[in-house]
Amino acid sequence: MVDPISGKSISAGQRMKEIMEAAKLADEAGLDIFGVGEHHRLDYAVSSPPVVLASIAQITKRIKLTSATTVLSTVDPVRLFEDFATLDLLSDGRAEIIAGRGAFIESFPLFGYDTNDYDALFSENIELFLKLNKNERMTWDGRFRSPLRNAEIAPRPLQKELPTWVGVGGTPSSAVRAGKLGVGMALAILGGDPARFKPLVDLYHEAGIAAGHRLEDLKVGVTGHGYLADTTQQAKEEFYPYYSNYWSAVHSQRGMFSGRMSIAEFEQLTAPDTALFVGSPEQIVEKILRQYELFGHKRFMAQVDIGGLPFEKVVKSIELLATKVAPVVRKATSK
Repeated sequence: MVDPISGKSISAGQRMKEIMEAAKLADEAGLDIFGVGEHHRLDYAVSSPPVVLASIAQITKRIKLTSATTVLSTVDPVRLFEDFATLDLLSDGRAEIIAGRGAFIESFPLFGYDTNDYDALFSENIELFLKLNKNERMTWDGRFRSPLRNAEIAPRPLQKELPTWVGVGGTPSSAVRAGKLGVGMALAILGGDPARFKPLVDLYHEAGIAAGHRLEDLKVGVTGHGYLADTTQQAKEEFYPYYSNYWSAVHSQRGMFSGRMSIAEFEQLTAPDTALFVGSPEQIVEKILRQYELFGHKRFMAQVDIGGLPFEKVVKSIELLATKVAPVVRKATSK
């Protein structure tokens, strides 16, 4: 994406180098997890999360590695499982996966799928993936892919099973599905009052318990856009051009109004009681802990690289997240 201040963009190769460096920094700084998304567009560099994460595995030591998210509706679950099982072996057991239906639909025509099957594809693929996660041999029949007949599913991951989460953006049926399946629920909370997501967490827990899963196994995670600086005012001033740039691009890609976000709109989005994680370390801690009181979630992930943000600003956010935010949150939530 073009930097709205310099007017310059970087190559896909440079973008990959920066992703590698960001992951290495996050690992060395003591953060717990690093994720990369999946897009099939020229303005994004990563279309294959397991390939990128396998490269990251070779330059990191302890940080968990996840997709964020895998567009499960348009990928073969067998191929996906084998790729992430391979990543798990290469990383000594650090692979995870967040699966979602996808915010963009370019992968449907690209891989020969019909958007009318948007939900049905995801339902079938997540159920098959979870069975692959438990069984070395599989016999299976479905609607969208060829049947399996006593098929060997190889390799097996180093972990007993690959930790699997379902990305949920705000749809009650998605929360219920994650609960019934007994997988983690990764809530994407991108703005507004986070309290509006509390009913989804309740639905998730209720559906999971009704399906026979233990409450302690029903893990909630929160993901959100974020930017950190030494002061909240500095963070807002530095991040505004890039966040406005991001939303203009996203709306344009979806055929929506692509005008520039006003400063007043941005101020409203970054208010202390909202879900956009932009501010000083102290402000971010307050927002995370407020959401913890609502959800009791086990994980928080911030997307800190957005809108053409220069890499040195990404580095600063990672450093502040690791040194000023994570230790405080860990201490507060361990009580």
